[in-house]
Amino acid sequence: MKNLMKNKRVVITGGLGFIGSHLAERLMEDNEVTIIDDQSTGKMENIRHIDNENLHLILGSINDLNLGKIFEDKDYVFHQAANSSVPASISEPKLSCEVNIDGTLNMLVAARDCGVRKVVYASSSAVYGGTSKLPLLEDFKVNPSSPYAVTKVVGELYCQVFNDLYGLPTISLRYFNVFGPKQDPNSQYAAVIPKFTVSMLKNESPAIYGDGMQSRDFIFVTHVVDANILASLSNRTGIFNIASGKARTINQLFKDIKEISGTDIEPIYKDPRSGDIKHSLADISKAKSFGFSPKISFKEELTETINWFMMKEKNKL
Repeated sequence: MKNLMKNKRVVITGGLGFIGSHLAERLMEDNEVTIIDDQSTGKMENIRHIDNENLHLILGSINDLNLGKIFEDKDYVFHQAANSSVPASISEPKLSCEVNIDGTLNMLVAARDCGVRKVVYASSSAVYGGTSKLPLLEDFKVNPSSPYAVTKVVGELYCQVFNDLYGLPTISLRYFNVFGPKQDPNSQYAAVIPKFTVSMLKNESPAIYGDGMQSRDFIFVTHVVDANILASLSNRTGIFNIASGKARTINQLFKDIKEISGTDIEPIYKDPRSGDIKHSLADISKAKSFGFSPKISFKEELTETINWFMMKEKNKL
């Protein structure tokens, strides 16, 4: 998608992360971009290849930095910063609260006080919890089944209150299962596609938790970047699903990766993980109101992702 945003000053919290760095790379071509990141999960290597005078980096936590000073004269804030691991939130719920709730509130106060045009908040499909009613609509009752999901619900509510009470335009994007280049496969809580891919490239059997019949709505990262930009420039506020609108089982995903990578590895099945949901599928018709209508080519997008990981593994040799 061609760049719709030009000559603006934007802030991306968590801009060294997977999605944040892709967003920064797109926006910096025609805008002044400031990244805030504490490097807890974000990595410098995600932007190291970028040499652009429009890109500025501030290292530090959104709970410690003077956000009011950073947000002065800024047009948009894309709030990607979060402790986004469900298992980590279960083991350390207080940390998840400090980063995801306190940090979001700090961001909103600074954005309000500085007259930011709009805040785009990265929420999650985890807020829906487990439900047999599919596809998921934004007006369904939330049913968080992990501390992480609770923090995302609270963040959405804060965004809505700041929109209604203080006149700060906010929009919350409920990401489903985002994948693409730059995802970290090395974390204990890595997303399934990079974890499967790297394991298979190393000739190791990846773990499937449960029977593999659980399904997910996978969305390529470039579509998520498109959604952020479209949402920021629209006059829409509220909550929107960002997904492909199609479900794929983990078993089918494994077969796809096996076929593309050309390996004969078989998975190891393990007990289901606490906090994981069985099925996830989004209705994305509401997001079409601000122009989000992704042209999904899953096999091509998965191939691009796997090729990126293959190149990265090759460069390590």
